[in-house]
Amino acid sequence: MTTARLSYELEEHLDAASRAKHMTKSAMVQEALAQYFAQEETEKSSYELGLSYFGKYGSGEGDLSVTYKNRIREKIGAKYHSR
Repeated sequence: MTTARLSYELEEHLDAASRAKHMTKSAMVQEALAQYFAQEETEKSSYELGLSYFGKYGSGEGDLSVTYKNRIREKIGAKYHSR
């Protein structure tokens, strides 16, 4: 058995909703938690949401983040040597 403390506002909402639906407060809380956990299981992580976009507009060169300094030196050198 679990006990939860609710704010006054939540308690009032729960009372009103349980009366309107002719359900016990316990049944209302169980249903709400079941829906919450079902939603949590189906939510995708940020990684899963972006997976189809990763590399979509890539250059095909897998080492760009490692070799950027050399590429900058080459471009600067080419600029000054072409004069």
